[in-house]
Amino acid sequence: MRAMPVPQKDGPRANRDIRGVREVQLIDDTGQNRGVMAFFDALKVAEEAGLDLVEISPNATPPVCKILDYGKFRFLEQKKAAEARKKQKTVEVKEIKLRPGIDDHDYGVKMKAMKGFFEEGNKVKITLRFRGREMAHQSLGLKVLDRVKADVGDIAKVEMEPNFEGRQVVMVLAPR
Repeated sequence: MRAMPVPQKDGPRANRDIRGVREVQLIDDTGQNRGVMAFFDALKVAEEAGLDLVEISPNATPPVCKILDYGKFRFLEQKKAAEARKKQKTVEVKEIKLRPGIDDHDYGVKMKAMKGFFEEGNKVKITLRFRGREMAHQSLGLKVLDRVKADVGDIAKVEMEPNFEGRQVVMVLAPR
């Protein structure tokens, strides 16, 4: 029987979790470089200060450790990560469905929705579906897509040219 493997913690190692290291480059709580010293001496200095010894750069030779409040450090790291996620914008692909014989007013409503999607920074996938005998008049559908390209040419660019997928034509537009 073997002992259970020690679960890997995320984030930097601290205090006695730092293993296999004889000496470290120490930076104290004021930010001063104390130089290279034995690991146990650095740990003792950290304990005397009432703080933690945290491994900042484990791949350096010797590893760089800093004396700081580990709980506060983790909290600030989580806060930075949450702020980065908040500023991140995910681009969605919105879909607009058209038919070859679309009327002018219906076309206008679809265009208004499409322009709203572009203003939000989203891509738009235009699906033009043919039914029944409309397949015999595919040129009408391509004219509708050319009209869409012309109408949104100033605010969007064609990311994927119209191509047939069975009974439908798909085109993707992205905001400029």
